[in-house]
Amino acid sequence: MSSVSLALIIFGVCYLVIMTERIHKTIVALFGAAVMIGLGVISQDEAFYSHEYGVDYNVVFLLIGMMVIVNIVRETGLFEVMAIWAAQRADAKPFRLLVLLALMTAGLSAMLDNVTTVLLMAPVTLSIAKRLELNPIVFLVTEALASNIGGTATLVGDPPNIMIASKAELGYLDFLVVLGPVVVVIMAVFLSVIWILFGRKMTVSTHLQTAVRALNSRDAVTDRPFLYRCLWLLGIVNVGFCLHSLIHLEPATIALLGASMFMLIGHARRKPEDVEELSYLTDVEWKTIFFFIGLFILVGGLVKVGVIRYLADQLVAVTRGNLAGSTMAVLWGSALLSAAVDNIPYVAAMNPLIVDLARSLHPDVADYATLMHQPDILPLWWALALGACLGGNGTIIGASANVVIVDIARKAGYQISFWQFFKFGFPVMIGSILISSLYLWLLFLRLT
Repeated sequence: MSSVSLALIIFGVCYLVIMTERIHKTIVALFGAAVMIGLGVISQDEAFYSHEYGVDYNVVFLLIGMMVIVNIVRETGLFEVMAIWAAQRADAKPFRLLVLLALMTAGLSAMLDNVTTVLLMAPVTLSIAKRLELNPIVFLVTEALASNIGGTATLVGDPPNIMIASKAELGYLDFLVVLGPVVVVIMAVFLSVIWILFGRKMTVSTHLQTAVRALNSRDAVTDRPFLYRCLWLLGIVNVGFCLHSLIHLEPATIALLGASMFMLIGHARRKPEDVEELSYLTDVEWKTIFFFIGLFILVGGLVKVGVIRYLADQLVAVTRGNLAGSTMAVLWGSALLSAAVDNIPYVAAMNPLIVDLARSLHPDVADYATLMHQPDILPLWWALALGACLGGNGTIIGASANVVIVDIARKAGYQISFWQFFKFGFPVMIGSILISSLYLWLLFLRLT
């Protein structure tokens, strides 16, 4: 049996088992990864050390660092303060609260990244849902989708954008100016759909609304100096994320440095008998971490044998020479594939394909930046960014933020199934890509 067939069978079986939810997805992903390595589809060195095929340790250590930070910040009462502020700002009305939390999530995802944002917002959501006796599942799924939409708007909002910006030589303002407007439209439509689906059904007892309005956020903070130190440090970490390209540090490194500093200030206030406990580390969502490790190896196997590259080639080859057709093929193909596999290795496969296409169409253009910004090439980069980022909303494993939200919900006692997420997320993804199609046509294609 060829390596291509093996890779497809292993990935397909694992994907189907994850969809059935009969076995925990972390066990399935790790087993599938081990089989990929054991049968020689991908070597151990490639799985653990290859930048092209292996585990993306930037994502893994970014998650670990931010989970540690969130565990420590939780002790300050900051999430309770934010929850009370949000509920009172929304006048304790559930749909207003849902909209406010979604907008906060989208905005933070554009400034930071979507994984960091959901790690910060999920505890706030769980806290206020508990106070208002609301089921937080609708809130959490909405935030996962909003984080992927908001993260599409900027260079730092989603890892695929960082990869595309590097290859296409596009800057922060390029992303904000081109993708920002369509993200605003998509968010507006998204919130309108939520109102149709849930707006009239969400209710809260009057006595709970009255109780929340009477809350004092100051009462949630027991150690004000510790809160201030954490806020300063959290601000420094966030500035580091925004400036990571200037200071030449990866977001994962910044997250780990921040987590180490947080553990130091948290350690200083602990009682002697609690020094050895290290709950900051034991409370990390290790199941999520190992799920990502397994998933990276599974998808890396598909990349190694050429499956992802073949699919990417077909997307562009079918309409080669036709700008509108190529752009729509890249947009829709990227969205559908990013819903099924992680968008990071997909973008890694598509980037060189677009570069090769540019060189074949414009052999006379020597300057790389000029080549990448040709009128018939630039729309392909924006189509790739929109498709890869928004496509992550299609399934529960389409984006890192989705996986993190689902595991936080499970830890709090709420199960979000594959199909439960799919029934909400996939239509949102299709709607977002339809809007993106119209936007790209109006911006780049209507005059061709």
